[in-house]
Amino acid sequence: MAQTNSFDVTTGVDLQEVDNAVNQAQKEIAQRYDFKGAKASIEFKRADAQILLVADSDFRMQALFDVVQSKLIKRNVPVKNLDVGEIKPAGGDTVRREIGLKMALDGETAKKVAAAIKEAKLKKVQAAIQGDQVRVSSPSKDDLQDAMALLRKQDFGVELKFGNYR
Repeated sequence: MAQTNSFDVTTGVDLQEVDNAVNQAQKEIAQRYDFKGAKASIEFKRADAQILLVADSDFRMQALFDVVQSKLIKRNVPVKNLDVGEIKPAGGDTVRREIGLKMALDGETAKKVAAAIKEAKLKKVQAAIQGDQVRVSSPSKDDLQDAMALLRKQDFGVELKFGNYR
């Protein structure tokens, strides 16, 4: 029987890098002139995989979001994995915005990844959804490389990670 090779397609962000980016953003906000005396805060809820922004106006909220986003980009956190919420009014003349972090492939995205592999009609390449990841297997390592290249070219709304290659 032929040996099958496989790899897993997942997504996620490094929570430590997000924590570092939030800390850098908090330092920058504390030193910026346009935020002096203003209500502006950034809170990272690690357990919920969520960043909470609070500011006293829509303009400052946009500036706060730009600072956080630039720090995340510098720390190589994929911004595709940010689930940016709407700006909502909060108590005390403030506005808040919740930014969720996508830590796993949702069912819809996993189906799209599996369908993309099947539509490409690569010989003997199979995709199976296993919870929050997609396992791609084939007897040929070259076919798996082709499948990876195919998935990298397409946009699924999240940053795909390829791991567990064997």
